[in-house]
Amino acid sequence: MTGGARAPLGIGLVGCGGFAEFVLDAVAGLPGLRLVAVADPAADRAARLGARHGVPALGSLDDLHLRDDVDAVLIATPPATHAATAMAALRAGRHVFCEKPLATTAADAAAVAAEARRAGRVLLVDHVLRYNPLLRAIQRLTKRGLLAPVRRFLFENDASDQDLGPDHWFWDPTHSGGIFVEHGVHFFDAARALIGSDPVSVRATAVARPGGPVDMVSADVVHPGGVLASHLHSFTHAHRAERQLMRLDHGFAETRLSGWIPLRAEISAWVDDTDADRWQQLPLDMGTLLAVDGFEPLGEELVTVHVDRHAGSTEPARGRGEPRTVPHHVRAVLDLGGETRKPYVYARSVRAAMADLVRCVHEGATPAADAAGGLSAVAVAEAATLAAATGTGQAVRTTGVAV
Repeated sequence: MTGGARAPLGIGLVGCGGFAEFVLDAVAGLPGLRLVAVADPAADRAARLGARHGVPALGSLDDLHLRDDVDAVLIATPPATHAATAMAALRAGRHVFCEKPLATTAADAAAVAAEARRAGRVLLVDHVLRYNPLLRAIQRLTKRGLLAPVRRFLFENDASDQDLGPDHWFWDPTHSGGIFVEHGVHFFDAARALIGSDPVSVRATAVARPGGPVDMVSADVVHPGGVLASHLHSFTHAHRAERQLMRLDHGFAETRLSGWIPLRAEISAWVDDTDADRWQQLPLDMGTLLAVDGFEPLGEELVTVHVDRHAGSTEPARGRGEPRTVPHHVRAVLDLGGETRKPYVYARSVRAAMADLVRCVHEGATPAADAAGGLSAVAVAEAATLAAATGTGQAVRTTGVAV
């Protein structure tokens, strides 16, 4: 529309399982968005979700495409179906919000990315960490020079298998793509966002439980400039015993984030006089530091900074050949409200991703979690899977992939 208010973006959902319910609850009432229909071959599931949101329940993606009020398709089906569903939606002229992974192979992900470019449509992959306020804050602190670029990335994920029975599709690579593809893509993408580059190679290991499926994998991913990102995923714990840690090495500083949906960041840094003063003022800038468009703060966020002046010598310190005079020690904490706020932060991150889709459709912009990021994450996951199977390092290819 021109010269007036924009019409809401009509969205049709395909795949009416539990995750679809979560996403629709998360984006309910989002300005500029209107749910118009849901679709699933399982008529009972579609009917139940449609009735809950007061929209028609359809039987297939084709039925969604027959509606002229569907401007975008939200894909909440199992991973192995993502690429074909996204391709069909793009060819039908729809924008796409795709649950991760974008595809289960790099070739399919490249094909989807190419189709999005050809169709001139916005494609957003639900890499929710891109919309987490703590990761945005780290990117801003790096851009401002208060944190040096990441030189080492570490993520350890002791996740739960409590609800993943032996027949769950998660364990079947033909449906999930395997752990690197189904779950690892979140963190391959997070590393790409925080390091600021596409990875070049990977070595990996996979371990199976006795008499059962692979439930633990690790990958060492090399980025340009000698930056190393290490990832470990273990689906072996009860819900209450889950734990995750993301650690970023900035040379003279370190950041630690807890939770796979990060809720708290702890930063330790050695700094000079100028940066000590800048860090001291950081709490006054909390709103800007943690801001993510479409993410409404809860009001319980907190940024605290303690500067221990002259905690070290004024003699130059040297790391990796770089001498710096950094006598002051900074301890900063960025907190989104504590562990009980995980559901809120998760839902609001999804909401912010959908808000990004709406904005990009109207402005012709590129979303933070774009097709290139989706392809890169799948390419790393595929290379890691092959590296673990063969015991040999693999190049990560995001260009020249056969489609």
